[in-house]
Amino acid sequence: MTGRPLALVVEDAPDQAALLRRYLDREGFDVFIARDAESAIAAFEEIDPVLAVLDLLLPGISGQECARLVQDRFPRCFLVISSVLDAADYPPADAALPKPITGADLHAIVERVER
Repeated sequence: MTGRPLALVVEDAPDQAALLRRYLDREGFDVFIARDAESAIAAFEEIDPVLAVLDLLLPGISGQECARLVQDRFPRCFLVISSVLDAADYPPADAALPKPITGADLHAIVERVER
C-alpha cells in the first residue's frame, strides 16, 4: 500500500483516461481506471475510492446508473461527473467537470475532497 488515496475513473476514451490518470497522480492519488461501468462494478470488492470521476456516455451500463451504484456502494466517495453533455443534464453529484478537462479545473475540485 502506498498510503495515497484512491481515485476511481470510469472513462471509455483512452486519451481522456490517460489525461485523468496523469492529473490525479499529480494531485497525490492512486488511480483505478475502468473502461466501462461493468469493469468498475466488478472491482467494487477490491477498491475503496475517496474520489470517483465518471463519464456519462459509456458503453453498456450508463454513466447515470454507474453514478448511482458508486454512491450506494461508497457513500463517502466524492463523486465527479465528467462529460461533453450539458452540465445541466448531469445526475446529482458533488462536482461537475465538463470536457474538455483542464488540470486547473480538476485541481479546484480535488481541493474539496476529504482524504
